[in-house]
Amino acid sequence: MRVIGIDPGSRVTGYGIIDYQNGSVSYCGSGCIRTGEGPIAPRLKVIYGGVSELVSQFSPVCMAIEETFLSKNVQSTVKLSEARASAMVAGANLGLEVFEYTPQQIKQSVVGYGWADKEQVQYMVKTILRLNGQPQADAADALACAICHAFTYTVTSRMGQNVAERYSVHGRLRGKA
Repeated sequence: MRVIGIDPGSRVTGYGIIDYQNGSVSYCGSGCIRTGEGPIAPRLKVIYGGVSELVSQFSPVCMAIEETFLSKNVQSTVKLSEARASAMVAGANLGLEVFEYTPQQIKQSVVGYGWADKEQVQYMVKTILRLNGQPQADAADALACAICHAFTYTVTSRMGQNVAERYSVHGRLRGKA
C-alpha cells in the first residue's frame, strides 16, 4: 500500500510518500511544495497542482493529512485550513480516500509521545525509514503523517476492522455507545 502524507501550509506544504507492506514501511519520496508570497488564491492553486502532480507520479492508494490546529491568530488558522482543503480536494479528485489525524495522534504514533517537538519527529522518521539524512521539518511531518496512517492501518486490520469503519472522517477513534 502506498500512502501520501501531507503537512499542509499556505506557504510550505510538506509531502511524504511511503510504501507499507507486511508491517514495514519504506521511503519513496518527500519534499515541499513552496507557494511563495502573495494572494492566497494563486498559492492554493500551486498546492492543488503540486499534490495532483505527486499523486499522478507516485500513484498512492490513499492520503493521510494533518488536521488543522487552532491558533491564536485566526487568519493563520483560516489560511492553513484553506491550504489543507486544497490538498484534500486534489487527492479526492484523483480518487484517493483521505484520512485525517491530529498532530497529537501523529506524534504519538511515530515518537510515542503526543507532545513531541519537531526535532524528535524528524529523528524518529529518519530512524523508522532508515534514511541517511534528516528530512526537512515539513517533509518529516508529512512522512510522520503517512507512517501514522500505516501503523493505524496495521492496528485496525489486526483488530479485524476496516480503517474507514474504525475511524471517522476526522481521523478520531470512534467511541462505543
